Amino acid sequence: MRTLTRLGAGLAVLVVAVAGTTIPADALTISQNKAAQTRLNKLGCTAGPVDGKVGAMTKAATVRFQSANKLSQTGTLTTTSYARLLASTAKRCDVRAVPARTGSGRRIVISQGQNWVWLVDARGKVVRQGGIIDNPQYLKAGTYTSGAKCGRAARIRKNTDGGSLYLNNFVRFAPCGVGFHQIPTYQRGGAQIHADWLLGTNYRASHGCIRVSAAMSATIWSFAATATRVVVIR
Repeated sequence: MRTLTRLGAGLAVLVVAVAGTTIPADALTISQNKAAQTRLNKLGCTAGPVDGKVGAMTKAATVRFQSANKLSQTGTLTTTSYARLLASTAKRCDVRAVPARTGSGRRIVISQGQNWVWLVDARGKVVRQGGIIDNPQYLKAGTYTSGAKCGRAARIRKNTDGGSLYLNNFVRFAPCGVGFHQIPTYQRGGAQIHADWLLGTNYRASHGCIRVSAAMSATIWSFAATATRVVVIR
């Protein structure tokens, strides 16, 4: 059975009902994709150029939007998520509430489900927040404390992967080698191995550590200069 569903901002999408499930039959038009990119950028989701082309940057921005708005993180704008994106109630990608049940006081909170991190001071104020890339297979949910582990230094300005990469501003918080650091950079040339706009998604995976932007890594380096509680939730 086919029906025509009409949503806000002139969106008309043909859908097919199969076994009680509504499935989009048509992709968004170029003009609709441009509207989506414009809106994603306005909400701090970093969709890149408004060109109507759904490339990797737009997909990553869509994942961040879906994460912030508690939608399934598919990277694709369905009729439901497109309508949510255009709604006045759409939540920003770059400002999120600290998850409940992560304690109180000074701490760093990591949400693996949102691919997001918050630095919270002793008064409960968020000092900084932003996207991360991690690998939940290595880092389990729980509460940790930053500092030296297994006889290894708590902080290393230019840690290495034992090969061709630097893990700048490395701050250790879980045994034995798990810590925060800037997205790895090549020792030759200094370029990052991937762009900041992939943070906040699962489009890359670390080898157990928490990858963040250069600016965030510098803030964490200072914030965790002394033992700091790190709360990891799924």
